[in-house]
Amino acid sequence: MPQLKEELAALVAIPSISEWGFPEHTRAALLEAHQAVVDLLRDAGVQSFTSLELPGTAPVITGEIPGPEGAPTVLLYSHYDVVPAGEEALWTSPPFEATERDGAIYGRGTADTKANILVHVGALRAWGGRPPVGIKLLIEGQEEVGSPLEEGYPSEHPEHFRADAIIVADGGSIRAGQPSLTVSLRGDARITVEVRTLASNKHSGQYGGAAPDALVVLLRALASLHDEHGDLAVEGLRREEWSGESYTDEEFRALAEIEPGLPIVGTGSVGSRIWTGPSITVLGIDCPAVEGAAAAVQSHARASLNVRVHPQQSAKEAQEAVMRHLQEQRPFGVALEVAAGATGDGFRAGSSGAAWEAMAHAMEQAWGKPVVEIATGGAIPLVKAMSEGVPDAAIFVFGCTDSFANIHGPDERLLVDEWEKAVFAETLFFKELADRAKVSR
Repeated sequence: MPQLKEELAALVAIPSISEWGFPEHTRAALLEAHQAVVDLLRDAGVQSFTSLELPGTAPVITGEIPGPEGAPTVLLYSHYDVVPAGEEALWTSPPFEATERDGAIYGRGTADTKANILVHVGALRAWGGRPPVGIKLLIEGQEEVGSPLEEGYPSEHPEHFRADAIIVADGGSIRAGQPSLTVSLRGDARITVEVRTLASNKHSGQYGGAAPDALVVLLRALASLHDEHGDLAVEGLRREEWSGESYTDEEFRALAEIEPGLPIVGTGSVGSRIWTGPSITVLGIDCPAVEGAAAAVQSHARASLNVRVHPQQSAKEAQEAVMRHLQEQRPFGVALEVAAGATGDGFRAGSSGAAWEAMAHAMEQAWGKPVVEIATGGAIPLVKAMSEGVPDAAIFVFGCTDSFANIHGPDERLLVDEWEKAVFAETLFFKELADRAKVSR
């Protein structure tokens, strides 16, 4: 672990911020991170490297360690890019300087997900670079802004993904000390809603009260998406109870930083609201700012919506349901222009079979507790794409973060104890999987 800490500090110091299209100003840092990861993996025993050079993206690291004859193969996935630091004044310590305090390491990319790359490095190193399973690698540099490996790539190029088990090291535990496997991911869909009512804005004193205000029309339509409890009022969206481990109300309040005295919206369990139920968030509205706003009836208004979708419902089907609902709205007799954006389907993993038993046993040994099944409301379209491209592979969304890691926010942090347990668990998993394969032969 001391060596891994030094290596994490070196990775965090590289501001490998990705942007769509791999523009020139991002390349030096991303290529530096790419080379640093290759060097770490080579030191851990990987000798055979290749690289996927896909248009408009940082290079994807691929490589392999051949396994013993007849041994199963494990694909190790992660990503070396990060999101921007945001407002640096909100950080307690510099975002691109790994800083350890009170059992945690702070810095952008510590939890999401450079420490998870080092989980792979540590597990391979623990076996002296010769684990009892075959290893394939897939470490990319554009996950944060839209992976080029999504959208059917695994189905078109299954040779890069074919394995008995896939460890997607971009996750972690529901809470510190509780080993968790993410088995469910919500899907994602975008929608734009637009209203045009007048040729131009008009004086609110002369025309207000009779001229249709586009912003008011839009707000009325958006308000129709939810009922009085905060549940969605859109027909055709799938929702069911979540049966796995979940947050307590108190944990969720702390995680979401809900202001004192305000409710958690909606009905049902927290899990059913954020994991196996849909949600609609208004991401943005085009309208005048309060400061400097003119006294005018608005002629045009537009909003961007994000729909999160039940893991086993088609994201396009859910998108169509929301669009249909909005198209049926006629606030004050005014129709809405509704346009479909991008979609990404969710994912629901199986939780049985030799690989699942191997992972559960390895994690139980590492953490000293039975594994629980959790979900995430965020979409990882690559996981769904992998499941379609290599349907026989067991896919594990696994890692060393926990729910309070504050990924993408200020003071992102990694708990050292969770990190060590994740390295230990992956190390043990290789043996557990290999042993079960021998028994089955």
